[in-house]
Amino acid sequence: MRVELTKSYTFEAAHRLPMVPADHKCARMHGHSFRIEVAVAGEVDERTGWLIDFGDITAVVEPLLKSELDHRTLNDVSGIENPTSENLCRWLWKRLQPRIAGLSTITVHETCTARCTYRGD
Repeated sequence: MRVELTKSYTFEAAHRLPMVPADHKCARMHGHSFRIEVAVAGEVDERTGWLIDFGDITAVVEPLLKSELDHRTLNDVSGIENPTSENLCRWLWKRLQPRIAGLSTITVHETCTARCTYRGD
C-alpha cells in the first residue's frame, strides 16, 4: 500500500524581498508565522504497519527550524538571501532530502491563505 504522510511545523521569522520594486509592501521588513508541511511518500511496511514514524521526521526537521530559521531575519540566512516562499521551499528541500527517505514535498505557508509547494528539482 502506497501512502503519503504529512507533518506540520511552525516558526516565526522576519524578511524583506529585495527583488521587488521599492514601493512594494514586501520590500519593507515584515514578519510571518510560517507553517511548514513536510510530506513523505512510499510503501507501508507490512510488519510495522507504517511508512515512517512521525517522530523520525520531527527529529530531523525541528532542530533545523529552531537553529537556523526561528526568530531570524531570513535575508541573513546563507542560501536564502532572497527569501521568497519558493526559495525557502528549495532551501528546506536541500537540507531535508538527504536525511528523510521518501521526501515528496515541502510546503511553506507564508500566510493562512498563501503557500508554495516544492517537489524537488
